[in-house]
Amino acid sequence: MLKKIAIFNHKGGVSKTTTSFHLGWAIANMGKKVILVDGDSQCNLTLFVLGYTNYQDFYETDNKNNLNSALIPAFRSQPKLIEPIECLQVPRNNNLLLLPGHLDFSENELQLGMSLQLSTSFGTMKNLPGAFNYLITETAKKYGAEYIVVDMNPSLSAINQDILLSCNYFMVPTSPDFFSAMAIKSLGRIIPSWEKWAKNARGLFADATYPLPMDTPKFLGYTINDYNLSEGRAQRNFRDIMNMISNEVVNTLVPALAEQDMLLSEPKYENEYQKMVQESNRDNIDYSNHYCLAEISNFNKLIAEANQKSIPVFKLSLDNPNEGQIRTLSWFKFLFKSLAIRVIGLTHD
Repeated sequence: MLKKIAIFNHKGGVSKTTTSFHLGWAIANMGKKVILVDGDSQCNLTLFVLGYTNYQDFYETDNKNNLNSALIPAFRSQPKLIEPIECLQVPRNNNLLLLPGHLDFSENELQLGMSLQLSTSFGTMKNLPGAFNYLITETAKKYGAEYIVVDMNPSLSAINQDILLSCNYFMVPTSPDFFSAMAIKSLGRIIPSWEKWAKNARGLFADATYPLPMDTPKFLGYTINDYNLSEGRAQRNFRDIMNMISNEVVNTLVPALAEQDMLLSEPKYENEYQKMVQESNRDNIDYSNHYCLAEISNFNKLIAEANQKSIPVFKLSLDNPNEGQIRTLSWFKFLFKSLAIRVIGLTHD
């Protein structure tokens, strides 16, 4: 069964694109066919995959193989079905594909927002909320993909509501700052309200050409990204904020999601967390709760080199690395491999 994972936080600067790229690559390394979907009109994920030169060439040729062009039959009421897109093969990983984004994708916001506000949508407008799901599902069938990972923009837009409700699962990346804690509290109000809308709307859109998916999205967990280490652990000033985020997740977000049945079972979270801890053989794996999927420290200069080569940090091969660099690369390889294994475990039926 296809697993669709939304990577979402309406706060910017929390490594959504980096997380999407690294997670998708790590799951593909486990032998799973994965499609990365660039759902952010800034197209940073597409840029990461293609590199600057190929990125320019791709869009200058007016290529129609992008998210926005693929959805035109629905948003312009054309008398033809949405067709699966020709994805781009991600270099150096045969199991990983990209469904590119497009700057014009954000132009669909007004139409989509109107369709979400209508209790009984009229005419072809009822086809809009289910169009994204239809496209990514049919594209996954075309390539035999087992996982779809969607990078989303940092906003509470109708587009993001539609993307998240089109997925089976969602993850929330955060960074160790006060505003991330505030964002978690906000998401505890917003995401359940989206699902509450969907519970009423799924029946209303059932006869659409592109109906809404019937599944309630489930919370996989959150990540904390981009903090400094000291002796293998987060520095104290970062740890205080990380604990604040943990408290907001446990005490605000999780109870709110539970009211709309947006959680997996508690034993599943706990079992997958304990398996990771036991198999890691590392004494610095002690997350604040079992909803924390990974604590990913600052990449420092490594991310610039990874971006330049269009590969994840854990695939870097440095010339004459010193002992510290070898240790750092080993750490990131462990983090993302264990994250992928954990996500696969949590999404296993």
